Amino acid sequence: MSDTGDNRGNARNVRNLTEAIRRVRTAEAERSDVVVELRDAERARLEMLADELKGVFADVPAEDEQFVFAVAPGTPPRLWIDLTSFLIMGRDRRTYRFLKDTRLGRTVIRESANLGDMADTVTNYVAERIIERERAIEADWVVKRAERRETPRQPEPKPPAAAAATKAPPPAELNLGWVAAAFMLGIMLGILGLLAYAWVTVPGG
Repeated sequence: MSDTGDNRGNARNVRNLTEAIRRVRTAEAERSDVVVELRDAERARLEMLADELKGVFADVPAEDEQFVFAVAPGTPPRLWIDLTSFLIMGRDRRTYRFLKDTRLGRTVIRESANLGDMADTVTNYVAERIIERERAIEADWVVKRAERRETPRQPEPKPPAAAAATKAPPPAELNLGWVAAAFMLGIMLGILGLLAYAWVTVPGG
């Protein structure tokens, strides 16, 4: 009798565990369906905003590569404007939240449930970023131009040593040349003086 009771208890435990696993799996599937539905709803609202901004995105200069303009899947989905700013849906799944990552952390640019108001906010943000880029490019040009003006002229190269020696001998060589010339002149004058003295003093000259 005791064995039969134990077997019945085990059977009830197995049955209850199986039913519990089934209930858990069913609940998880239902939650997953809800999450998917919510995520799809959030993405649909972000795509509506992106459609509202298509004209703005198309007017951005082609050479300006700082913008992304794409709805990225995930939890939660995001509408990326540039590499640091994006939009997500609030907890009520109706409010747009425009966020930006900065060095001081994440900041909220604006929150609004009105599609048109948020589209205007994003448009103004894009315009401000374009103007900031133009000013940065102009500032770089001004700095480079100032650097070119302040660059000192290069000194003229000095002539080679050999050329300098042939053009202008050192002062020491000039002094030695004058001494040698004066010495030779003195000898010649001395010889002429002796010849003249001999001519005058020798009888019968």
